Amino acid sequence: MSELRIRGLKKSFDGHPVLHGIDLSVERGTLLALLGPSGSGKTTLLRLLCGFERADGGSVEIDGRRVAGDNLHVPSELRHIGYVPQEGALFPHLSVADNIVFGLPRTQRRARHRVAELLELVGLPANFGERAPQQLSGGQQQRVALARALAPAPNLVMLDEPFSSLDAALRLETRQAVASALAATGATAVLVTHDQSEALSLGDEVAVLWNGRLIQTASPETLYRRPVTRELASFIGEAVLLPGVVMQDRVSCELGDLPLSAPMNQGAVDVMVRPEQIRLLRAGETVTDGAAAHDAVVTEVIFQGQDASVTLRLQSGTQTVVRARVAGYLCPRPGEQVRLVVDGEVTAYARS
Repeated sequence: MSELRIRGLKKSFDGHPVLHGIDLSVERGTLLALLGPSGSGKTTLLRLLCGFERADGGSVEIDGRRVAGDNLHVPSELRHIGYVPQEGALFPHLSVADNIVFGLPRTQRRARHRVAELLELVGLPANFGERAPQQLSGGQQQRVALARALAPAPNLVMLDEPFSSLDAALRLETRQAVASALAATGATAVLVTHDQSEALSLGDEVAVLWNGRLIQTASPETLYRRPVTRELASFIGEAVLLPGVVMQDRVSCELGDLPLSAPMNQGAVDVMVRPEQIRLLRAGETVTDGAAAHDAVVTEVIFQGQDASVTLRLQSGTQTVVRARVAGYLCPRPGEQVRLVVDGEVTAYARS
Protein backbone atom coordinates (compact mmCIF):
# COMPACT_ATOMS: atom_id res chain seq x y z
CA MET A 1 0.00 0.00 0.00
CA SER A 2 1.05 3.54 -0.60
CA GLU A 3 -0.15 7.12 -0.28
CA LEU A 4 -0.35 9.73 -3.00
CA ARG A 5 0.30 13.45 -2.54
CA ILE A 6 -0.24 15.97 -5.35
CA ARG A 7 0.59 19.65 -4.88
CA GLY A 8 0.01 22.49 -7.37
CA LEU A 9 0.08 20.19 -10.42
CA LYS A 10 -0.20 22.08 -13.73
CA LYS A 11 -0.28 21.06 -17.37
CA SER A 12 -0.85 22.92 -20.64
CA PHE A 13 -0.93 21.79 -24.26
CA ASP A 14 0.00 24.28 -27.00
CA GLY A 15 -0.43 27.14 -24.55
CA HIS A 16 -3.90 26.02 -23.43
CA PRO A 17 -4.07 25.21 -19.69
CA VAL A 18 -5.61 21.79 -18.99
CA LEU A 19 -4.86 21.45 -15.27
CA HIS A 20 -4.77 24.47 -12.95
CA GLY A 21 -2.78 23.74 -9.78
CA ILE A 22 -4.28 20.45 -8.61
CA ASP A 23 -3.95 19.60 -4.88
CA LEU A 24 -5.02 16.10 -3.90
CA SER A 25 -4.18 13.47 -1.29
CA VAL A 26 -5.07 9.77 -1.44
CA GLU A 27 -4.54 7.83 1.77
CA ARG A 28 -3.19 4.29 1.93
CA GLY A 29 -5.71 1.61 1.01
CA THR A 30 -8.21 4.13 -0.39
CA LEU A 31 -10.02 3.81 -3.71
CA LEU A 32 -10.43 7.37 -5.00
CA ALA A 33 -12.87 7.91 -7.87
CA LEU A 34 -11.75 10.82 -10.06
CA LEU A 35 -14.96 12.10 -11.63
CA GLY A 36 -15.60 14.78 -14.22
CA PRO A 37 -17.25 15.51 -17.57
CA SER A 38 -15.40 14.96 -20.85
CA GLY A 39 -12.60 17.48 -21.29
CA SER A 40 -12.24 18.21 -17.58
CA GLY A 41 -8.63 16.95 -17.44
CA LYS A 42 -9.14 13.51 -15.83
CA THR A 43 -7.05 11.51 -18.29
CA THR A 44 -4.33 14.19 -18.36
CA LEU A 45 -4.04 13.99 -14.57
CA LEU A 46 -3.82 10.20 -14.71
CA ARG A 47 -1.11 10.36 -17.39
CA LEU A 48 0.90 12.80 -15.27
CA LEU A 49 0.65 10.51 -12.25
CA CYS A 50 1.72 7.48 -14.28
CA GLY A 51 4.64 9.40 -15.81
CA PHE A 52 3.32 9.18 -19.38
CA GLU A 53 3.40 13.01 -19.54
CA ARG A 54 5.71 15.57 -17.92
CA ALA A 55 4.09 18.14 -15.60
CA ASP A 56 4.62 21.88 -16.21
CA GLY A 57 4.60 22.64 -12.47
CA GLY A 58 3.81 21.23 -9.06
CA SER A 59 4.85 17.94 -7.51
CA VAL A 60 3.79 14.31 -7.12
CA GLU A 61 4.85 12.11 -4.20
CA ILE A 62 4.18 8.38 -3.88
CA ASP A 63 4.68 7.07 -0.34
CA GLY A 64 6.92 10.01 0.50
CA ARG A 65 9.08 9.63 -2.62
CA ARG A 66 8.91 12.53 -5.07
CA VAL A 67 8.43 11.35 -8.65
CA ALA A 68 7.63 14.71 -10.30
CA GLY A 69 8.47 18.33 -9.51
CA ASP A 70 11.38 20.82 -9.54
CA ASN A 71 12.64 19.60 -12.94
CA LEU A 72 12.30 16.00 -11.73
CA HIS A 73 10.50 13.44 -13.87
CA VAL A 74 10.84 9.81 -12.80
CA PRO A 75 10.07 7.51 -15.79
CA SER A 76 6.82 5.56 -15.64
CA GLU A 77 8.57 2.18 -15.37
CA LEU A 78 10.30 3.32 -12.16
CA ARG A 79 7.17 4.62 -10.40
CA HIS A 80 5.90 1.14 -9.51
CA ILE A 81 2.34 1.90 -10.63
CA GLY A 82 -0.15 -0.65 -11.94
CA TYR A 83 -2.17 0.63 -14.90
CA VAL A 84 -5.48 -0.70 -16.26
CA PRO A 85 -6.44 0.99 -19.57
CA GLN A 86 -9.95 1.38 -20.99
CA GLU A 87 -9.92 -1.64 -23.28
CA GLY A 88 -7.74 -3.94 -21.18
CA ALA A 89 -5.07 -3.98 -23.95
CA LEU A 90 -4.22 -7.67 -23.54
CA PHE A 91 -1.69 -9.17 -25.95
CA PRO A 92 -3.69 -11.43 -28.32
CA HIS A 93 -0.70 -13.68 -29.12
CA LEU A 94 -0.14 -14.53 -25.44
CA SER A 95 -2.21 -16.73 -23.15
CA VAL A 96 -4.05 -15.23 -20.20
CA ALA A 97 -1.32 -16.50 -17.85
CA ASP A 98 1.45 -15.01 -19.99
CA ASN A 99 -0.42 -11.70 -20.11
CA ILE A 100 -0.62 -11.62 -16.31
CA VAL A 101 3.13 -12.22 -15.80
CA PHE A 102 4.24 -10.04 -18.72
CA GLY A 103 5.68 -7.27 -16.54
CA LEU A 104 7.51 -9.54 -14.10
CA PRO A 105 11.21 -10.52 -14.12
CA ARG A 106 12.11 -13.34 -16.51
CA THR A 107 12.38 -16.06 -13.85
CA GLN A 108 8.94 -15.20 -12.49
CA ARG A 109 7.49 -15.12 -16.00
CA ARG A 110 8.80 -18.62 -16.65
CA ALA A 111 7.35 -19.86 -13.36
CA ARG A 112 4.03 -18.05 -14.05
CA HIS A 113 4.39 -16.49 -10.63
CA ARG A 114 1.08 -16.15 -8.68
CA VAL A 115 -1.09 -16.67 -11.78
CA ALA A 116 -3.61 -18.99 -10.07
CA GLU A 117 -3.73 -16.73 -7.01
CA LEU A 118 -4.33 -13.60 -9.09
CA LEU A 119 -7.00 -15.24 -11.22
CA GLU A 120 -8.82 -16.32 -8.08
CA LEU A 121 -8.43 -12.81 -6.68
CA VAL A 122 -10.24 -11.26 -9.67
CA GLY A 123 -12.93 -13.96 -9.64
CA LEU A 124 -11.78 -16.18 -12.53
CA PRO A 125 -11.05 -19.94 -12.49
CA ALA A 126 -7.39 -20.99 -12.53
CA ASN A 127 -7.85 -22.93 -15.79
CA PHE A 128 -8.53 -19.63 -17.58
CA GLY A 129 -4.76 -19.14 -17.56
CA GLU A 130 -4.42 -21.37 -20.63
CA ARG A 131 -7.01 -19.53 -22.68
CA ALA A 132 -6.38 -16.85 -25.27
CA PRO A 133 -7.76 -13.38 -24.51
CA GLN A 134 -10.07 -13.68 -27.52
CA GLN A 135 -11.86 -16.55 -25.77
CA LEU A 136 -12.92 -14.29 -22.89
CA SER A 137 -15.80 -11.85 -22.59
CA GLY A 138 -15.08 -8.14 -22.30
CA GLY A 139 -15.61 -8.21 -18.54
CA GLN A 140 -13.30 -11.20 -18.12
CA GLN A 141 -10.62 -9.44 -20.16
CA GLN A 142 -10.83 -6.42 -17.84
CA ARG A 143 -10.38 -8.70 -14.84
CA VAL A 144 -7.27 -10.19 -16.45
CA ALA A 145 -5.98 -6.67 -17.08
CA LEU A 146 -6.41 -5.93 -13.38
CA ALA A 147 -4.61 -9.17 -12.45
CA ARG A 148 -1.73 -8.11 -14.71
CA ALA A 149 -1.61 -4.69 -13.02
CA LEU A 150 -1.57 -6.31 -9.55
CA ALA A 151 1.05 -8.96 -10.40
CA PRO A 152 4.13 -6.81 -9.56
CA ALA A 153 2.52 -5.70 -6.24
CA PRO A 154 2.51 -2.00 -7.25
CA ASN A 155 2.43 0.98 -4.91
CA LEU A 156 -0.60 2.39 -6.70
CA VAL A 157 -3.17 1.13 -9.19
CA MET A 158 -4.54 3.51 -11.82
CA LEU A 159 -7.73 2.56 -13.68
CA ASP A 160 -8.64 4.61 -16.77
CA GLU A 161 -12.41 4.21 -17.33
CA PRO A 162 -12.00 0.41 -17.36
CA PHE A 163 -15.73 -0.39 -17.62
CA SER A 164 -16.79 2.10 -20.31
CA SER A 165 -16.90 -0.44 -23.16
CA LEU A 166 -19.00 -3.02 -21.29
CA ASP A 167 -22.77 -3.43 -21.45
CA ALA A 168 -24.82 -2.48 -18.39
CA ALA A 169 -25.17 -5.94 -16.77
CA LEU A 170 -21.53 -6.89 -17.41
CA ARG A 171 -20.36 -3.48 -16.20
CA LEU A 172 -22.00 -3.96 -12.81
CA GLU A 173 -20.62 -7.48 -12.37
CA THR A 174 -17.10 -6.45 -13.39
CA ARG A 175 -17.16 -3.36 -11.15
CA GLN A 176 -17.88 -5.49 -8.10
CA ALA A 177 -15.19 -8.03 -8.99
CA VAL A 178 -12.60 -5.28 -9.45
CA ALA A 179 -13.61 -3.50 -6.23
CA SER A 180 -13.41 -6.77 -4.27
CA ALA A 181 -9.96 -7.56 -5.70
CA LEU A 182 -8.59 -4.12 -4.83
CA ALA A 183 -10.04 -4.33 -1.32
CA ALA A 184 -8.57 -7.81 -0.80
CA THR A 185 -5.06 -6.58 -1.65
CA GLY A 186 -5.44 -3.35 0.33
CA ALA A 187 -4.33 -1.49 -2.78
CA THR A 188 -4.37 2.28 -3.07
CA ALA A 189 -6.18 3.04 -6.31
CA VAL A 190 -7.38 5.92 -8.49
CA LEU A 191 -10.35 5.21 -10.76
CA VAL A 192 -10.90 7.72 -13.57
CA THR A 193 -14.54 7.85 -14.70
CA HIS A 194 -17.23 10.12 -16.12
CA ASP A 195 -19.96 7.78 -14.80
CA GLN A 196 -21.56 9.28 -11.69
CA SER A 197 -23.10 6.04 -10.40
CA GLU A 198 -19.77 4.26 -10.87
CA ALA A 199 -17.92 6.90 -8.87
CA LEU A 200 -20.50 6.97 -6.07
CA SER A 201 -20.78 3.19 -5.75
CA LEU A 202 -17.06 2.32 -5.95
CA GLY A 203 -15.15 5.24 -4.47
CA ASP A 204 -14.25 5.50 -0.80
CA GLU A 205 -13.83 9.15 -1.74
CA VAL A 206 -14.76 11.05 -4.90
CA ALA A 207 -12.76 13.95 -6.33
CA VAL A 208 -14.46 16.07 -8.99
CA LEU A 209 -12.48 17.78 -11.74
CA TRP A 210 -14.25 20.67 -13.47
CA ASN A 211 -12.56 22.64 -16.25
CA GLY A 212 -9.15 21.56 -15.02
CA ARG A 213 -9.80 22.46 -11.39
CA LEU A 214 -10.52 20.19 -8.44
CA ILE A 215 -13.74 21.64 -7.04
CA GLN A 216 -14.74 19.09 -4.39
CA THR A 217 -13.33 15.99 -2.71
CA ALA A 218 -15.68 14.19 -0.34
CA SER A 219 -17.32 10.91 0.58
CA PRO A 220 -19.89 9.74 -1.99
CA GLU A 221 -22.76 10.54 0.39
CA THR A 222 -21.52 14.07 1.12
CA LEU A 223 -20.85 14.77 -2.55
CA TYR A 224 -24.35 13.70 -3.55
CA ARG A 225 -26.19 15.40 -0.72
CA ARG A 226 -24.12 18.59 -0.47
CA PRO A 227 -22.41 19.39 -3.79
CA VAL A 228 -20.59 22.72 -3.61
CA THR A 229 -22.14 24.30 -6.73
CA ARG A 230 -25.51 24.11 -8.45
CA GLU A 231 -23.77 22.97 -11.65
CA LEU A 232 -22.15 20.08 -9.78
CA ALA A 233 -25.51 19.22 -8.20
CA SER A 234 -26.99 18.72 -11.67
CA PHE A 235 -23.94 16.76 -12.88
CA ILE A 236 -23.81 14.35 -9.93
CA GLY A 237 -27.50 13.45 -10.28
CA GLU A 238 -30.85 14.85 -11.24
CA ALA A 239 -31.63 18.01 -9.29
CA VAL A 240 -34.74 20.13 -8.81
CA LEU A 241 -33.67 23.79 -8.40
CA LEU A 242 -36.17 26.32 -7.06
CA PRO A 243 -35.87 29.94 -5.87
CA GLY A 244 -36.08 30.38 -2.13
CA VAL A 245 -35.21 32.52 0.88
CA VAL A 246 -33.09 31.42 3.86
CA MET A 247 -34.35 32.25 7.32
CA GLN A 248 -32.12 30.93 10.12
CA ASP A 249 -31.67 27.16 9.65
CA ARG A 250 -34.52 26.72 7.16
CA VAL A 251 -35.33 27.77 3.62
CA SER A 252 -38.72 28.76 2.24
CA CYS A 253 -39.58 27.83 -1.35
CA GLU A 254 -42.56 26.65 -3.37
CA LEU A 255 -42.19 23.15 -1.91
CA GLY A 256 -42.56 24.47 1.62
CA ASP A 257 -40.47 25.49 4.60
CA LEU A 258 -37.58 23.00 4.47
CA PRO A 259 -34.63 22.21 6.76
CA LEU A 260 -31.14 23.03 5.44
CA SER A 261 -28.29 20.52 5.35
CA ALA A 262 -25.82 23.26 6.36
CA PRO A 263 -26.29 26.76 7.86
CA MET A 264 -26.31 29.72 5.45
CA ASN A 265 -26.54 33.48 5.60
CA GLN A 266 -30.05 34.83 5.23
CA GLY A 267 -31.10 35.95 1.77
CA ALA A 268 -32.16 34.78 -1.68
CA VAL A 269 -30.96 31.34 -2.75
CA ASP A 270 -31.55 28.50 -5.17
CA VAL A 271 -32.82 25.41 -3.36
CA MET A 272 -31.65 21.97 -4.52
CA VAL A 273 -33.99 19.02 -3.94
CA ARG A 274 -33.23 15.51 -5.21
CA PRO A 275 -36.18 13.90 -7.08
CA GLU A 276 -36.24 10.93 -4.70
CA GLN A 277 -36.91 13.37 -1.82
CA ILE A 278 -40.24 14.33 -3.40
CA ARG A 279 -42.68 11.76 -2.05
CA LEU A 280 -46.12 11.23 -3.55
CA LEU A 281 -48.83 10.58 -0.97
CA ARG A 282 -51.11 7.61 -1.46
CA ALA A 283 -54.87 8.08 -1.47
CA GLY A 284 -56.02 8.86 2.06
CA GLU A 285 -52.45 9.16 3.40
CA THR A 286 -51.92 12.01 5.83
CA VAL A 287 -48.72 13.80 6.81
CA THR A 288 -47.86 13.32 10.49
CA ASP A 289 -44.49 15.10 10.77
CA GLY A 290 -45.79 18.61 10.13
CA ALA A 291 -44.51 18.78 6.53
CA ALA A 292 -46.66 20.76 4.10
CA ALA A 293 -48.44 18.77 1.37
CA HIS A 294 -48.82 20.32 -2.08
CA ASP A 295 -51.35 19.59 -4.83
CA ALA A 296 -49.94 18.69 -8.24
CA VAL A 297 -50.93 17.06 -11.51
CA VAL A 298 -48.86 14.39 -13.25
CA THR A 299 -47.83 15.57 -16.74
CA GLU A 300 -45.35 12.84 -17.77
CA VAL A 301 -44.18 9.45 -16.56
CA ILE A 302 -41.02 7.64 -17.67
CA PHE A 303 -41.24 4.07 -16.41
CA GLN A 304 -37.83 2.43 -15.83
CA GLY A 305 -38.75 -0.84 -14.16
CA GLN A 306 -37.71 -0.65 -10.53
CA ASP A 307 -38.47 3.07 -10.44
CA ALA A 308 -40.07 5.83 -12.51
CA SER A 309 -39.38 9.48 -13.24
CA VAL A 310 -42.54 11.54 -12.75
CA THR A 311 -42.97 15.12 -13.99
CA LEU A 312 -45.43 17.15 -11.92
CA ARG A 313 -46.97 20.61 -12.26
CA LEU A 314 -47.68 22.26 -8.91
CA GLN A 315 -51.22 23.56 -8.62
CA SER A 316 -50.08 26.91 -7.30
CA GLY A 317 -50.08 30.34 -8.87
CA THR A 318 -46.75 29.84 -10.66
CA GLN A 319 -47.55 26.33 -11.98
CA THR A 320 -43.94 25.30 -11.28
CA VAL A 321 -42.81 21.99 -12.80
CA VAL A 322 -40.79 19.55 -10.67
CA ARG A 323 -39.60 15.98 -11.13
CA ALA A 324 -39.97 13.15 -8.62
CA ARG A 325 -38.56 9.62 -8.57
CA VAL A 326 -40.87 6.92 -7.24
CA ALA A 327 -40.84 3.14 -6.94
CA GLY A 328 -42.01 1.49 -10.15
CA TYR A 329 -44.97 -0.26 -8.50
CA LEU A 330 -46.23 3.12 -7.22
CA CYS A 331 -46.06 4.75 -10.64
CA PRO A 332 -48.99 7.20 -11.22
CA ARG A 333 -50.59 7.94 -14.59
CA PRO A 334 -50.38 11.16 -16.65
CA GLY A 335 -53.24 13.49 -15.74
CA GLU A 336 -53.61 12.07 -12.24
CA GLN A 337 -54.09 14.52 -9.38
CA VAL A 338 -51.65 13.86 -6.52
CA ARG A 339 -50.28 15.42 -3.35
CA LEU A 340 -46.60 15.58 -2.53
CA VAL A 341 -44.24 16.35 0.33
CA VAL A 342 -40.47 16.78 0.59
CA ASP A 343 -38.51 14.44 2.86
CA GLY A 344 -35.17 15.25 4.49
CA GLU A 345 -32.78 18.18 4.40
CA VAL A 346 -32.04 20.24 1.30
CA THR A 347 -29.03 22.18 0.03
CA ALA A 348 -29.12 25.82 -1.05
CA TYR A 349 -26.83 28.07 -3.13
CA ALA A 350 -26.58 31.81 -2.64
CA ARG A 351 -27.61 33.90 -5.61
CA SER A 352 -24.91 36.18 -6.97
